Amino acid sequence: MSGDELLERFHARLVALERRSSLTAGTYRFEIRRFLAFLRKKGLAAGNVGTGELTDYLEERRNKDRIDSRSAAKAVSCLRSFFRFLSEEGFREDNPAMILEPPRRRGRLPGAIESGQVARILDAVNISTPLGIRNRALYGLIYQAGLRVSEAVGLNVRDLELSSEGGSARVRGKGGKERLVIFGPDAALWLRRYLAESRPRLAGHRTVMALFISKSGKRLSRKGMWKNYVSPAGMAGAPSRLHALRHTFATELLEGGADLRSVQELLGHSNLATTQIYTHVNVSFLRESHRRFMPKLALSRTAKDDGKE
Repeated sequence: MSGDELLERFHARLVALERRSSLTAGTYRFEIRRFLAFLRKKGLAAGNVGTGELTDYLEERRNKDRIDSRSAAKAVSCLRSFFRFLSEEGFREDNPAMILEPPRRRGRLPGAIESGQVARILDAVNISTPLGIRNRALYGLIYQAGLRVSEAVGLNVRDLELSSEGGSARVRGKGGKERLVIFGPDAALWLRRYLAESRPRLAGHRTVMALFISKSGKRLSRKGMWKNYVSPAGMAGAPSRLHALRHTFATELLEGGADLRSVQELLGHSNLATTQIYTHVNVSFLRESHRRFMPKLALSRTAKDDGKE
């Protein structure tokens, strides 16, 4: 069986038997395609490699592709799954990936950016074209509603409710869970402009359910979203990760006084512990609060102590 046939059979198993989401199955297939290309380059086959070759592959991914510990851990998970498939399907008797140790993930705070940078990103979008107006509406919505990139991609036109005061959207999050998100008048304004001016030109005579579509009239992909975001983010001096807009949304809510439970609901987190990581982002905010209020407390204590004496 060729490498491509093996890969497609592995992907089919992930979807049909292991009930992995299409996104997860696609990620696993992409990683294993890289791995099989690595083996071909070395003149090796998946049926007879050992742990040493797997370690060499992971080392190349770290050095050449500069993947972080999180991506490396995901690569290990993909390899374990692939070699378990080979073993259970009778292509080999063992699973050399089982003894691979995933790297310890460093505790990393979400990459929130300053609100001033968000404004500069949005201002840097070229709105002289239909695609530019689409991008301005898209980035504004992700920021104001705290959407995951996959959630923005999955939106349909019928999911939107717009008004002069803002709007709401029904989104499908992780695990197929639905939730209602809200956003302000700025995001609503650009969405209305996109729906009125840009989307009809991009869709042409095609009937498309997707809210955000490409120049070919199809649903916009996550890769397409990221490629368009890199330029305005770079012009604003901000990180190139589109997901940073969601982190900024959460951080600003907490700094504004929102409680964790409310932020959890708006972000679509199933576990409160996931939301709590954002409380560690507010170091500068906490320091400023400490500077403003602690001197008063110190003076108050001194006065009380003087009175006792």
